Amino acid sequence: MAKSSADDQELRRACEVAIEDTKQNVILSIRVAKSRGVWGKAGKLVKPKTEKTKAVLRVLKYSNGGVLEPAKIYKLKHLSKVEVNSNDPSGCTFTLGFDNLRNQAVAPPQWTMRNIDDRNRLLLCILNVGKDMLGRLPKVVGIDVVEMALWAKENTSATAITTQVNLDDGYVPTTVTERDLKVTVERELVSQAEEEDMEALLGTYFMGIGEAGAFSERLKRELQALEAANVHAILETEPLVEEVLIGLDNALSCVDDMDEWLGIFNVKLRHMREDIESIETRNNKLEMQSVNNKALIEELEKLLERLRVPAEYASCLTGGSFDEANMIKNIEACEWLSGALRCVEVPTLEPSFANMRAVREKKAELQKLKSTFVRRASEFLRNYFASLVDFMIGDKSYFSQRGQLKRPDHADLRYKCRTYARLLQHLKSLDKNCLGPLRKAYCSSLNLLLRREAREFANELRASTKASRNPTVWLDPNANVGQASSFFAHFMCFEVPALNPPGTLPNGNKSTPNVDDADDDDLGIMDIDDNDSKSGKNSLELAALNECLQELLDGIQEDFYAVVDWAYKIDPLRCISMHGTTERYLSGQKADAAGFVRLLLGDLESRISMQFSRVSIMFVTLEKIAQTDQRYADVFLLENYAAFQNSLYDLANVVPTLAKFYHQASESYEQACTRHISMIIYYQFERLFQFARKIEDLMYTITPEEIAFQMGLTKTDLRKVLKASLSGVEKSVQAMYKKLQKNLTSEELLPSLWDKCKKEFLDKYESFAQLVAKVYPSENVPSAAEMKEHLAAF
Repeated sequence: MAKSSADDQELRRACEVAIEDTKQNVILSIRVAKSRGVWGKAGKLVKPKTEKTKAVLRVLKYSNGGVLEPAKIYKLKHLSKVEVNSNDPSGCTFTLGFDNLRNQAVAPPQWTMRNIDDRNRLLLCILNVGKDMLGRLPKVVGIDVVEMALWAKENTSATAITTQVNLDDGYVPTTVTERDLKVTVERELVSQAEEEDMEALLGTYFMGIGEAGAFSERLKRELQALEAANVHAILETEPLVEEVLIGLDNALSCVDDMDEWLGIFNVKLRHMREDIESIETRNNKLEMQSVNNKALIEELEKLLERLRVPAEYASCLTGGSFDEANMIKNIEACEWLSGALRCVEVPTLEPSFANMRAVREKKAELQKLKSTFVRRASEFLRNYFASLVDFMIGDKSYFSQRGQLKRPDHADLRYKCRTYARLLQHLKSLDKNCLGPLRKAYCSSLNLLLRREAREFANELRASTKASRNPTVWLDPNANVGQASSFFAHFMCFEVPALNPPGTLPNGNKSTPNVDDADDDDLGIMDIDDNDSKSGKNSLELAALNECLQELLDGIQEDFYAVVDWAYKIDPLRCISMHGTTERYLSGQKADAAGFVRLLLGDLESRISMQFSRVSIMFVTLEKIAQTDQRYADVFLLENYAAFQNSLYDLANVVPTLAKFYHQASESYEQACTRHISMIIYYQFERLFQFARKIEDLMYTITPEEIAFQMGLTKTDLRKVLKASLSGVEKSVQAMYKKLQKNLTSEELLPSLWDKCKKEFLDKYESFAQLVAKVYPSENVPSAAEMKEHLAAF
């Protein structure tokens, strides 16, 4: 027998879990192929009040989660009939008839097992339980009892009720369960005595074949008797059925009454629910209104705080002093005023508040405070600039005296102006229009001081009997120009890029921590307006800056020109240093941010260059002299250019202007060396490299394979050239060295020139070897490495 689905231990445990709350035990669990029955509401079950053993048939089904759950329960005490469906040729479909379902308009439960063994096993278990526990057997129709008895005898070991199986269609009929009941595998459908009687009867039946008709008549009579008994039983149960029907009618009446009451309660509950929702809506609105009122009060309090003008700031803005001791209070008042003006403007202020009358009135009051403070501060600064310059002009210690050449020093001026630099930044943020008059007042006042300093310095310099060997001291007014323009652009809040490159001072030198004036142009302030930090160039601001610089520096050009002319007269060589100093200042000024300063210094550089032009014609003169003797022109040039580099090397590192002349001499030296070396190489190996040049020319028109067949370029011609040029190559190299040595008058140049000559020869020979390998692959020529070994001996 094939393994039965009743042997599945997992199914048995799942069934035990599904009915564990009933305190019942599982006798048999088996999976069926198909089931049919009533799956509506189960009838009301009353738990037994006594300890009497009950046997039931439970139907379990799988839930969506794959867990077994109860679906239907049948009491075996009501089992009256077991019928095998004759329409199923396999014999696996059977129906269980229960007498408590007889009068209901429902179909009896029906199952289809997977095979005959599973069907016999389940039915045998049901019959054994009915016989042992209930003392009776249900009616069996459509199955041979004797055949089932024989099957049970043959499969005694398989009738142990220990397994469980699932349904193919999702339902599990759980076998009969019991309470404190043990069913052993020795139980059989009939007793031993009954089995012996059946065997004797079967023996008689098979022996009396001729009495089959009598036996059939007897069975018909017994069947009629049984049917009559069934009809009698039905008639006897009619009163009970009527009582049940009366009870059902009463129950239906109660259910109708209860349904009416529930409808009334549902209407009342719906009205109550609507009332509650209405109350909750009103409460939510009240709560929201309360939160909004609280937030509005907070916003109004903040707005009132913004609109309040502190008394100490109001008094400082309208009538405070601008002395240095009171500048901290003035700056604080300006910062508060700037912040207050921003607070009453959109988007800082909510647009809904901008049109309020209180806000408009407070804005007008703040504008009045701003105009009053700007007017007072501008008037004070104009007077302050004029008085400061008048004081410096009146003090002779600021200028050069007879016999004492002094550099103009504006450190004290910048220090005093730095006190009011932050005030100017705030004036710019409050009213940019006020900066124009202030800039003009500063320029006109400071121009007097700069012109006086330049004039006194130039006069004392020309009156001196000796001139300093340091030319930078002569051009100190130049430094004043750079410092004054850079300081002016920062101090007067021009929105332009810095005048000096990053990391440099106004004089073009790199900044160092030990330079005292390295921070002269650093006003110690930060930009207040966001626009000041933009990297873009403001053309209007640049134009205004250069216009103010012109007004600031106008009139000092003539003093600079006088210094340059005087310096050239006493020492013409100083034109080189003056040219370098002026060019350094020009490179330290940005063209767009200091246009007028660059024009002033550019004119000065042109005047110096005019004096320096006599020195710069030396290279032209050398070239003309070299042309007089073409044989030694390159030797003449390279020796003179080398001498010029050696004599000017240290000075070119100090004076940046001379660097371009030094580089020019270096380039001319390299060109002369290349020409001279090529001439020496071709003098000794002309035939070899001319042969290579012919190959190169032909490679532009024909393939390398065809060159070996051209006239003058055959393999025989190649061998002749190699023999003529490379046989005794040591003598040729020695002759090349001697020719180079013979033409030079400066022995110190020979090692470097010979190294260049060897390198040039190896490069040319390597190119020749590559051409030969490509055009004459079968020919052997000395490699470049071999040729290098020959040259290493010299």
